[in-house]
Amino acid sequence: MARVYVASSWRNAWQPEVVRRLREAGHEVYDFRNPPHGRGGFHWADIDEGWQQWSVPQYVKGMDHPIAQAGFKTDFDAMLWADACVLVLPCGRSAHTEAGWLKGAGIKTIVYMPQAQEPELMYKLFDKVTGSLDEVCELLK
Repeated sequence: MARVYVASSWRNAWQPEVVRRLREAGHEVYDFRNPPHGRGGFHWADIDEGWQQWSVPQYVKGMDHPIAQAGFKTDFDAMLWADACVLVLPCGRSAHTEAGWLKGAGIKTIVYMPQAQEPELMYKLFDKVTGSLDEVCELLK
């Protein structure tokens, strides 16, 4: 079975179901919301409650904060561990960056689109785009 990096968003309502179904199918799954270290996933608010009003220099400085460095290391180590990626839409910049890096590293990357979204031509870079979680599970066998 596969070691799967699930790339998505904290706001994505389908992400927990994807993690659950992939685990039920026998895959090892990295869940950024509940990483293996047991301290929960990374949040910018852990660095500064006012993070949404940061200037560019504040953002750049925030990336060097020990909490941000630890969060990055946890996620990136999981990316290095994975032999497959599922990009669960809708999601934002980080998830797309992760999926792009994984595909560029030669890792099978599947886009799971549980509801219709604006078409994106460059998803042709990925191995498959599907609206079926059953198909995602089948493709990872």
